[in-house]
Amino acid sequence: MPDSVSASTGPKFGAPLMELSGVSQIFQTKKGERPAVRDVTLTVNAGEVLCLVGESGCGKTTTARMAAGLAKPTQGSVAYNGEDIWGMDKDRFAEFRTAVQYVHQDPYASLNPIRSVFKSVSAPLRKHGLAKNNHQAWEQAAELLRRVDLTPPESYLGKFPHQLSGGQRQRVSVARALSLNPKLIIADESTSMLDVSIRVGMLNMLGRLRDELGVGFIFITHDLAIAKYFGWEGRTAVMYLGRVVEYGPTQQVINDPEHPYTRALLNAVPEPDPDIAAQKLPGGGLRSADIPSLAALPSGCTFHPRCPLFEEGLCDVISPELSLIDSRREVACHVVAREAHRGAPDMPAAVSS
Repeated sequence: MPDSVSASTGPKFGAPLMELSGVSQIFQTKKGERPAVRDVTLTVNAGEVLCLVGESGCGKTTTARMAAGLAKPTQGSVAYNGEDIWGMDKDRFAEFRTAVQYVHQDPYASLNPIRSVFKSVSAPLRKHGLAKNNHQAWEQAAELLRRVDLTPPESYLGKFPHQLSGGQRQRVSVARALSLNPKLIIADESTSMLDVSIRVGMLNMLGRLRDELGVGFIFITHDLAIAKYFGWEGRTAVMYLGRVVEYGPTQQVINDPEHPYTRALLNAVPEPDPDIAAQKLPGGGLRSADIPSLAALPSGCTFHPRCPLFEEGLCDVISPELSLIDSRREVACHVVAREAHRGAPDMPAAVSS
């Protein structure tokens, strides 16, 4: 990655492949509005990995669904190659949907149980005219299985999902996603339901596809260790209660976290060395383990009831904006931003998310 990059605009690769600008998703319920995602701005460039991390319920999947065009944002815009996807005509939107593919979390539910592997993988090929007949479809499906390390493919093409392991099912899901030569794959916790040994192999396979095919990734995970392993050369956005609280190069976010929530997430990563593990703060150093409800979000910074840096009269009153704390990273924290700007007086005071 380039030495200088704004976390808001991404590396200087030209126009971003995907750009979310101030997107929000507010669900209407019988008990009122539930703001699942609030004012999120993110970019992904061709061949880049953007990791979305955070606790369950923080809005990662809702953000990903908006990026994939599966849900229309209540506010804000989603652009693909500089064009708002919701302003596209039918043909352009269809092209966008083939270029952006989604790999779901649950390999047990994402495949039709009454379809063979061949029918699941070849269905997009036949629908979009990439395979003219059954022979071509078989050959192309076999090649896709080879790409995801299901070899020999003849051993898998005739099988049904219940005859495969969880890892094999997920590889079939990836093969199906690759069938339309996508430019961007959205992987939603795609390794979380796999055994640890299988998970590493899956991540290695995805990394190889990223390098060989130049596919960009939005990689969703609650585990910063996985983000570090898969997205080390990319960027990471940490989400909390629907908002991005830290955003920047993965190496900086993992090695030198600034937001107290990011630090707590890293503190929760298991440590095999007992001496290092003993130095970790109980509960991640947080004041509370309770996550506020979306139905009753705290005033000011929504993290303040749990935050070890909490300052009364500031954090519980004013909602922090994402602020550039160096040339490459943004953090939404009054205290962190104040200390960063104190040490670098020429740094811009704030950057809107």
